[in-house]
Amino acid sequence: MAEEKATFAGGCFWCMVHPFDQLPGVRRVVSGYTGGHTVNPTYEDVCSHTTGHREAVEITFDPELISYRQLLDIFWRQIDPTDPDGQFVDRGPSYRTAIFYHSPEQQQAAQESLKKLNESGRFAHTIVTEILPAQPFYPAEDYHQNFYLTHPAHYQRYRAASGRDQFIQRYWSDGHDA
Repeated sequence: MAEEKATFAGGCFWCMVHPFDQLPGVRRVVSGYTGGHTVNPTYEDVCSHTTGHREAVEITFDPELISYRQLLDIFWRQIDPTDPDGQFVDRGPSYRTAIFYHSPEQQQAAQESLKKLNESGRFAHTIVTEILPAQPFYPAEDYHQNFYLTHPAHYQRYRAASGRDQFIQRYWSDGHDA
């Protein structure tokens, strides 16, 4: 059984689990930290904006059931790719968006999807989401895992107040691909 990993930073990792978690072919989605210089950072370390890490999700998937390109399409629909300073109410470098590729094929697919989205004219501003080589991924503390399931009321309040859902509705409600 083949497995691959996809790693996406899309702001608050709580909001990045649910869109991928129940998809056929996705085996698991882990909230965590990547892209920084601190080994085994904690949530408090990352929130201090001194570790270089971003909140991210690491998705383990079966490429025979769901493609990396499909995961990229879902990723783009969860974020504001034009915001260089964070995502929605979450500000700072630990909330900046990025695609962390695990192979040259993933790098190429990510670059092609970014180019296609930029050329689509969907956004008035240039896309600033970075495409970076995968780095060590550190799972977040247990209480952050599957937050949408373990704390559904808190999760729904956060999403509603964050501006994320309103953004998604505004830019993706037409049902067209990027």
